[in-house]
Amino acid sequence: MKVGILGATGAVGQKFIRLLRDHPWFEIDALGASERSAGKKYKDATNWIEDVNLPSSIAEMTVANCKPEEFGNVDFVFSGLDSSVAGEIEEAFAKAGIPVISNAKNFRMDNTVPLLVPEVNPDHIDLIKTQKFTADGSGWIVTNPNCVAVPLSLALKPFHDAFGIDTVILTTMQAISGAGYPGVASLDILGNVVPFISGEESKIKPETQKLLSELTDGKLSEPQINLSATATRVPAINGHMISATVKFKKTPSSIDEVKRAIQNWENPIADLDLSSSPKEVIKLHEDDRFPQPRLHADQEGGMQLHMGRLRESEVFDISFVAMAHNTIRGAAGGAILNAELLKVKGFLG
Repeated sequence: MKVGILGATGAVGQKFIRLLRDHPWFEIDALGASERSAGKKYKDATNWIEDVNLPSSIAEMTVANCKPEEFGNVDFVFSGLDSSVAGEIEEAFAKAGIPVISNAKNFRMDNTVPLLVPEVNPDHIDLIKTQKFTADGSGWIVTNPNCVAVPLSLALKPFHDAFGIDTVILTTMQAISGAGYPGVASLDILGNVVPFISGEESKIKPETQKLLSELTDGKLSEPQINLSATATRVPAINGHMISATVKFKKTPSSIDEVKRAIQNWENPIADLDLSSSPKEVIKLHEDDRFPQPRLHADQEGGMQLHMGRLRESEVFDISFVAMAHNTIRGAAGGAILNAELLKVKGFLG
């Protein structure tokens, strides 16, 4: 399938290019960016920051404006656009009959737009049928969540299914790559922790509740979860870590029962053979030193969730840490997995 990338010169756009280089189903056919980049060869329009060489075929492509009429005959587009411009552009593509799989926040909380983590809520793709961008349903939008809501929802899903979630208190330790490029000034982050990330904390509760919702007759029924989050920036390169304490609605008999909830949880897309899907979605570490971003963020192609320090809490029921690669699982890789699911389920192609 021919795909386009909106925001192709940015950090997320570059990650899309890297992950799609040898994809078995998807081939990059168009690259879009701002007016100052349009008309240039990609190699001249971008500051390539990935730690692999820029593919020569991509380097020589001409960057287009982010307009549907400049994207030829692409089957769909991935969007790595900044939220300041994403809403209008993504809507234009959807209205032109070009599906959009977006990393931006603009449509995440729209009641007709799936906010998707395939292992958590694959059935939510049916919300596409309620969208009205085009009369024939050919144009639509699917979003992937905030880079914290992704690992948090994956970590909570087995517990939500087994016990129900009442309250979560969490602190995030977010890698500097999450700030894009050029990102956080070196004098702010080297040897330091910044205890606030603008606009981050307010996304975590509503997105997590939407991800854990039940879809019935085209409408979402959200669980009511009390959630308080503190978002911090730490001097790790890749890998957002979460430290969480959770109160369940149904109290487990022991910490072993909690561990069994993870071990017995069944991945709902395991049998679909999706290229980007990790063989083991949740890796539960028994060593109290793990997980660590430097050691584990890139495992399973950066798509695995790592959990550790699972223990009884003196305040609520349990405490744990979780970590996932923020620019892969939490951004471009998650969007590509969404596209694979949508293709298998007949929404693409």
